[in-house]
Amino acid sequence: MASSNKVIKSSWAEEVESESALTPVSSEVFENNVKIVTEFKVLDNSKKVKIVRTYKIEKRIVPKSIALRKTWNKFGDSANDKSGPNPATTFIGEDVYMQFISSKEEDKKIDDGLDKLKALGNKNVVKCRSCGGDHWTSKCMFKDTFLTNANSNETKPTAAETKKSESLKYVPPSLRQGNTKRSDNTNRRDDNYPAIRISNLSESTTEEDLAELVKPFGFIHKLFLAKDKQTGLCKGFAYIHFKYKRDAAQVIARLDGHGYDHLILSVDWSRPQE
Repeated sequence: MASSNKVIKSSWAEEVESESALTPVSSEVFENNVKIVTEFKVLDNSKKVKIVRTYKIEKRIVPKSIALRKTWNKFGDSANDKSGPNPATTFIGEDVYMQFISSKEEDKKIDDGLDKLKALGNKNVVKCRSCGGDHWTSKCMFKDTFLTNANSNETKPTAAETKKSESLKYVPPSLRQGNTKRSDNTNRRDDNYPAIRISNLSESTTEEDLAELVKPFGFIHKLFLAKDKQTGLCKGFAYIHFKYKRDAAQVIARLDGHGYDHLILSVDWSRPQE
């Protein structure tokens, strides 16, 4: 029986494992505060490369927060790494040092102020406004004397000065050009026209609703609906001025006791406030 020779080829996974087994293990050497790290890598073209990194070990004083952060446990791809950064997973940037430079003009101004104070020496900087002495004005022993003399030397203003000062004062428009009385407010009661008061109105009542209610009885001179300042709703009463008294009397006769918006209206002549 003839024997057949078969060639068994290895898989690509076994070849990768065999190549990785031949790659030396990286090493770390410490010599005189110098750390030397040696690594071996295989490039895509199957070439082996030896990488040597040299680190200088330095001791620096850092804030407590940074020192505490260095004691934290590593996680992710660096969970099994040793202390210190791993170049494969950590990118270390360059240290940035900031130097704040002030303008020369500002430094010169500060120096000039200090030079002036030094030039005074033992001289007192404080000066009294009353007698000119080297003490505070409030502690001047002649303070009361100066105040008395100042009051006695004061002269009464002349008629021209008084008139000039009065001309500079603010005068409201209602009192200008010889007016002696203020203009009447538009919300005040006008006694020249008959007015009625309608009460027991609902909160939803508006000026348009009220005008539509009383307009058929005659010409309306003025209408005022009392509203709440915060909510803007009707307070329940209103004042209406008519041009003719007979129209106002007709409104009182027709609408007093009349039902409006689920409420009974109360209509009467408006009486002036005492």
